Amino acid sequence: MPIDLRSDTVTRPDERMTEAMAAAEVGDDVLDRDPTMRRLEHRVAELLGTEAALWVPSGTMGNLIALCLHLERGERFLAPRGAHVLTHELGSAAWLAGGMPEPLSWDAGAGRPSPWLVRSESADGGRYDALRTTLLCLENTHNAAGGTVIPPDEHAQLVATARDNGMRVHLDGARLFNASVALGVPVAALTVGVDTVQICLSKGLGAPVGSAVAGDAEFVERARRTRKMLGGGVRQGGVLAAAGLVALERTERLRTDHDNAKRLAEGLITRGWNVTPPQTNIVLASVPDVQHSLEWLEGIGVLAVPMGGKLRFVTHGDVRSTDIDEVLRRIDAVS
Repeated sequence: MPIDLRSDTVTRPDERMTEAMAAAEVGDDVLDRDPTMRRLEHRVAELLGTEAALWVPSGTMGNLIALCLHLERGERFLAPRGAHVLTHELGSAAWLAGGMPEPLSWDAGAGRPSPWLVRSESADGGRYDALRTTLLCLENTHNAAGGTVIPPDEHAQLVATARDNGMRVHLDGARLFNASVALGVPVAALTVGVDTVQICLSKGLGAPVGSAVAGDAEFVERARRTRKMLGGGVRQGGVLAAAGLVALERTERLRTDHDNAKRLAEGLITRGWNVTPPQTNIVLASVPDVQHSLEWLEGIGVLAVPMGGKLRFVTHGDVRSTDIDEVLRRIDAVS
């Protein structure tokens, strides 16, 4: 049987989650606001330390809504190289939000730009024909860098630098709860000072569908209209929100995913693989031929994906430590 390490999005709802979905109190969220959806949005805002939150079908839509509301057409925004808003959202930041993306190098560590770089890249020299840089997008954890985290003090410095240079800040926190667990701090400690934040419920937290975008009450009111414009209005959304509420009760479980990622990385390293030790639940391995390695792994029943010229393995709630041991056993059997 294949062991699926392609992503933490492949998890399936367990019995408790499906029971909560089946029993959810529902209403038409577009007409009257669904009561279970309201409870989920209130809980997300409470955890993130924001005034309000809005459920959205996907993290891509949540990020896009934020960028649409933060950017005027032709304004430039900064984001770390390889950020999801730059590489995995089909150019919607430019196509629909009208922003001009500017990748920032990782001069402070994998996935992390320094405050100095943010400051230097935000300067426009005062010319009327220069690009206006009005938004900084951060990503915590940084997917393409291997699930690396931005600690609270570094986050605060980046936000302060953006503010000092006239920029708003959006945080793509699709795996923000992974960062919270890895650092041992409340998730709200990683959102301090941002204008908006997006978190995903369907990655490590295990809900089948859904993300949330959060900010102040005015932003969320505008975001609701933009969500509808993008086709994201839902009717009896409480069926999905109920899964999100269960997911939010399980954030500490992410620690097991991190332990399993470390177990996999250490096992691969002892077998001679070139692996970056993970901070959270993503393991990146450098190999001579990515496509050949993917096919070889699939042949022994181990599923992974390419990421930035490397192999990416992601541990999640449907993977146990015994599964990691089995992955290593299968590699040994054909090596």
